[in-house]
Amino acid sequence: MTIAQRYESAKEIYKSMGVDTDKAVETLKNIHISMHCWQGDDVQGFDHKGPLSGGIQTTGNYPGKAGTPEELMDDIDKALSLIPGKHKLNLHANYAIFEEGQFADRDALEPAHFRKWVEFAKERGMGIDFNPTFFSHEKAETFTLSSPDEEIRQFWIRHGQACIRISQFFAEELGQPCVMNIWIPDGYKDVPADRLAPRARFKDSLDRILSIDYDKSKVYVCLESKVFGIGMESYTVGSSEFCINYAANNGILSLMDNGHYHPTEVVSDKIPAMLLFNEKLALHVTRPVRWDSDHVVLFDDETKEIAKEIVRNDAIDRVFLGLDFFDASINRISAWVVGMRNMQKAFLFALLQPNDKLKELQNNSEFTELMMLQEELKLYPFGDVWNYFCEQCGVPGKEDWFEEVQQYEKEVLSKRA
Repeated sequence: MTIAQRYESAKEIYKSMGVDTDKAVETLKNIHISMHCWQGDDVQGFDHKGPLSGGIQTTGNYPGKAGTPEELMDDIDKALSLIPGKHKLNLHANYAIFEEGQFADRDALEPAHFRKWVEFAKERGMGIDFNPTFFSHEKAETFTLSSPDEEIRQFWIRHGQACIRISQFFAEELGQPCVMNIWIPDGYKDVPADRLAPRARFKDSLDRILSIDYDKSKVYVCLESKVFGIGMESYTVGSSEFCINYAANNGILSLMDNGHYHPTEVVSDKIPAMLLFNEKLALHVTRPVRWDSDHVVLFDDETKEIAKEIVRNDAIDRVFLGLDFFDASINRISAWVVGMRNMQKAFLFALLQPNDKLKELQNNSEFTELMMLQEELKLYPFGDVWNYFCEQCGVPGKEDWFEEVQQYEKEVLSKRA
């Protein structure tokens, strides 16, 4: 049977459950995921040559890492050619591109330093999201926006302000809102003597960053929490409670990264709670393995549940979604493609659920039938709908895309220093 024939068969099977597969496919085409540039070069960026710091680490040394803006853009292009749909690009500030002799430190970054990225995005009809980079810098060795050293704190405040201006530049040039996410690696390795003062300084720094004039319909500033990290195992300044409260009181968005909580917490459960009190949310989807280890996103239970909560609560237009992982132990382009396609698979799986019927069973306390049906739906011909979706978008289905990655590695990646 052809892909189209298998799809027609699957369509009838889902129809018997009250699910419109054509609608699901069309909806998925319009779900834009923000693909993170930092998978392509292990979070190195272009504004420094030193090692990663601030709790950021990559493991592995798979050959072919992008070393220049041109190489990174080529690799992004290759990945996007194998991912169905139209998406956004997520940049960190350390990916500024400087002309010879025009280096600017992070507190002096300007839109001009990202013009090549705008040209890249324009040619591909993409939007850009953005992140200030509060790590891998000599002034980030201990604290940043919560630093007791006023000179260091002011440096990072200026960086945050510069990034808002750059974010608005992206939004105006590309005609799409820019999601700008703030995360800091500040905290203590051991038990602190004062938990309040660092958070008070962080609050003041955020107030100063947000005090500049910017268009909130074009720039959505987010604040991302974390439970702990390398070198901040005992105390994190930007805790969940701090970030959620600050965002709620200052008209910005909470960003939840599903690697930034205790191992038994799940973001899928947090999404509906947050939606009751927030018009919009932002997510970074990753795969923690025992801690915030940023593994490649799989088509696993929690990824499915995250997508289900967004779909069943009619929140596709209320949630800004980006991915965040970096694996240097495998082909980096393959990592992008696997992660992005798995997030899309999770959304398609959610769109193919008879959500109204399942809710009705729950409301009627028919839990036996609810459990039965949820389990049986796992074996419905989801894969036939996925392959049809890929065909409709002009990208390879099943595992056929991997041959192109292997060929690209042979012809391009293997020749890099």
